[in-house]
Amino acid sequence: MSQPTDPRHPEEIPLVESGRPQPADDLDYRHRTGRLHFSARQRGLDMTAWGQLVLRLPGTVISLLVLLLISGGLDAWLGIPFWLPPLIWLLSGALLFHRPVEDFLARHLLRLQRPRPDEYAKLAPIWREVTARAGVDGRTYELWVEDSEDLNAYAAAGHIVGVTRFALDNLTSAQLAAVLAHELGHHTGGHVWSSLLGEWYALPGRLAWWVIRYVVVLAVVWTSAYSWLATALLLFVTGLLTLSTLEKLYGLPLVLLVTPYLIAAVGRRAELRADQHAAVLGFARDLVDVLQFMDDAERKARVKARAAAVGEQAEPGFLARLLASHPDYPTRLHRLRPYL
Repeated sequence: MSQPTDPRHPEEIPLVESGRPQPADDLDYRHRTGRLHFSARQRGLDMTAWGQLVLRLPGTVISLLVLLLISGGLDAWLGIPFWLPPLIWLLSGALLFHRPVEDFLARHLLRLQRPRPDEYAKLAPIWREVTARAGVDGRTYELWVEDSEDLNAYAAAGHIVGVTRFALDNLTSAQLAAVLAHELGHHTGGHVWSSLLGEWYALPGRLAWWVIRYVVVLAVVWTSAYSWLATALLLFVTGLLTLSTLEKLYGLPLVLLVTPYLIAAVGRRAELRADQHAAVLGFARDLVDVLQFMDDAERKARVKARAAAVGEQAEPGFLARLLASHPDYPTRLHRLRPYL
């Protein structure tokens, strides 16, 4: 058995046998041998990635205003230049794609693990075939495994491609290739980094909102224990401050009430784009098989939820469905039909 020395170079790792039964190796390895040809453009920005960036712009502007307010106080009290904290915050986005930071995110935020030698020996030739068909240098990305009993996969940060151990142990090689091709589509389409940057740059504004909401709720609870008049006065003052803020910011915070639904809609479109990417590479039938398996599992889970609900709502409501990050499986299967 050959143990991988560098997980970024899957083509250097031979396929080895593991001690447990393996699903069928039914993948057509068209690029197992011979020279690989990489396209000049390894990544891009499709319309869904541009949509993510545009829709997250209001949150970024709100965060910038929050940081400018904080910087003004630091400038007055400590003499720190008011432009320094916002500049550091803007430059910090690049750190999200620094390899050590990505490693930290994969291990501690996504709970991923480096694949074991036998797992990597299975993943390596499959990943090489997927990236070769796409004309992408597979060594750019790092493969990870999540110790989970769910069928799932991930594309994260700038170079992370993860798959669950359940998928690794139960999918055939062609099905696993279809899943990996889907995740590669998220990377090459720019979906991952645009979403991550949007979340990062909206974080100061979101934290400020959480703090304001916590303080207001705490103040209302505290005043209501002593006097309803004080509570009414507090709510009145809070309302005036809110209206004044909306007026000065030209109603920009109101846009944030709608953007989560628009971002979710664009995210669902990105999933369909990633499905299309896998289908174009020749994995349409295998991706359909995986999606049908996941649809069947979801239907069984809904039946169990209805049986255990006892009068409660077992399925998500209308607004929850609008916030869903993935399209429903029948929609995805329908969109893949022309590629079969």
